[in-house]
Amino acid sequence: MNEGLNITQGVPVPFPVTGDTWKNKLRSLLKFLGPAFIVSVAYIDPGNFATNISGGATFNYSLVWVILWSNLMAIFLQGLSAKLGIATRHNLPEMCSKVFSRKTNWFFWIEAELAAMATDLAEFLGGTLGLYLLFHIPMIYAGLLTGVLSFMIVYMEKYGQKVVEWIIGTLVAVITVAYVTELYLAKPDWAAAGFHTIIPSLPNGEAVLIAVGMLGATVMPHVIYLHSQLVQARNKKNDNEEQKRQHLRMERIDIAIAMNIAFIVNAAMVIVSAAVFFRNGIAVETIEQAHQSLSPLLGSLSSGTFGIALLASGLSSSAVGTFAGQTIMKGFIGLNIPINARRLITMAPALIIIGLGINPMNALVISQVALSFALPFAIIPMLIITSRKDLMGTLVNKPLTKVVGWTIASMIIGLNAVLLYLTFTGKVLS
Repeated sequence: MNEGLNITQGVPVPFPVTGDTWKNKLRSLLKFLGPAFIVSVAYIDPGNFATNISGGATFNYSLVWVILWSNLMAIFLQGLSAKLGIATRHNLPEMCSKVFSRKTNWFFWIEAELAAMATDLAEFLGGTLGLYLLFHIPMIYAGLLTGVLSFMIVYMEKYGQKVVEWIIGTLVAVITVAYVTELYLAKPDWAAAGFHTIIPSLPNGEAVLIAVGMLGATVMPHVIYLHSQLVQARNKKNDNEEQKRQHLRMERIDIAIAMNIAFIVNAAMVIVSAAVFFRNGIAVETIEQAHQSLSPLLGSLSSGTFGIALLASGLSSSAVGTFAGQTIMKGFIGLNIPINARRLITMAPALIIIGLGINPMNALVISQVALSFALPFAIIPMLIITSRKDLMGTLVNKPLTKVVGWTIASMIIGLNAVLLYLTFTGKVLS
């Protein structure tokens, strides 16, 4: 049997019984790696740059623990999405269309599309800023070029999902290398960083706001929808329950690797900002200011790697946002708009903002606030569906999974409510 599966007494086993070596195990695992790396891009997108830089520059290492806990939530939620896709052979929006009423699905679709547009806005602006900072291309032209480059990544889907996974994985590697370089140049206080990774602290009310923003920029709804679709490429029509469980085990390894890479990058953003900006008493209010401040403090290599990381983040996350939009549109209400037409529609708000000269940092903050509305509408239906045995079979949620899931949902809803309250009372960071 292919895909590294063998049959012993009618029961599929994950690796060949004869010659079961680490090489065989690795080869089998590699066939399943990829979906979580596409998803991980959303956890290191330009919105994360804005909130993580603010957190480190303002509160030193105090908020690194927020990155750790946000990452743990992300691992749980993405695992649940992957499980749904593997168990049902459908993505989350498709399952919502089967479980909930037509009116409810129209509502889900509208809020999900608005969230996808807000996500595209932040990601598109990130790519534009990256080109502007690196090559001094005027913002409007950098925006158009970002659109062309994003189109090219999306176009590669015609050659198969694996090709897109390699492209996105390469861009994730670029971002990771860039921030590991930043860590080396910044020479942070590792003892303090380690202490604040483990011990939670919120120095004041402003720290609460930044912490909520960091969470809101990390756990994102569009990739919860998308992950359940990406695993379909590894599903087979004749998979039995044991093969589904094996697929889920492999996908959980995929998630653990990809999400922890995202954790390293996000933590590095906070740590570098603390070691460079906080240590030197520099208040950072824009991404451009962060880029400009790095050069005199750490040298041109540091500012260059920052720009490269931002560009890679913007391009990769912009493409992922487009894929998520297609999943959302087709799943909830069955619309199938050509992907290029949808890309042009979602590019328009960003180009308008750039053309009007609106501060991109403010636009990033607004986009993260918009996403806070949508997140519960992805998590709650997913928890309902994955708790139904008639839909999930043997992969139905266990009691502990339900408790953890609803606890996370309640925490996110509460924290989002705080973020919205602070935003609409004029206390949000600008």
